[in-house]
Amino acid sequence: MIRIATPEDVPTILRLVRELAEYERALHEVRATEEDLRASLFGPEPRVFAHVVEHEGEVVGFALWFLSYSTWLGRHGIYLEDLYVSPHARGHGYGKTLLAELAKIADERGYGRVEWSVLDWNAPAIGFYTSLGALPQDEWTVYRLTGDALTRLAKS
Repeated sequence: MIRIATPEDVPTILRLVRELAEYERALHEVRATEEDLRASLFGPEPRVFAHVVEHEGEVVGFALWFLSYSTWLGRHGIYLEDLYVSPHARGHGYGKTLLAELAKIADERGYGRVEWSVLDWNAPAIGFYTSLGALPQDEWTVYRLTGDALTRLAKS
């Protein structure tokens, strides 16, 4: 079952975020707290959204996303920040169902795309995404400004 996340799902979403980060060899980088997620997802003007998937009554996966915008298309899109299904619940089509739900939202609202990033070494995820018809954007390189560099630039 796929459904929109509720405030009661926040502890589970954070646990799943940590599982994902551990798989991506970056657990030490997770700084988010339940309070952060609750404020972002359920505050007065949420700008981040989440869907969860249940398996036998247990939340075992989630998709966390926000709106992006393409000046070339002149339309919004969905940026999928995280898509994750716990290993014990894989193989049931939950990842595909979560992506299909986001595609449905994008289609119904007239958004131009659903996009995300994947680590270049994550062959299972890359295989899964390409099987759905997703195409890599090999000509683009992601840059990130964070931490001390962000602070330095902000103060310049």
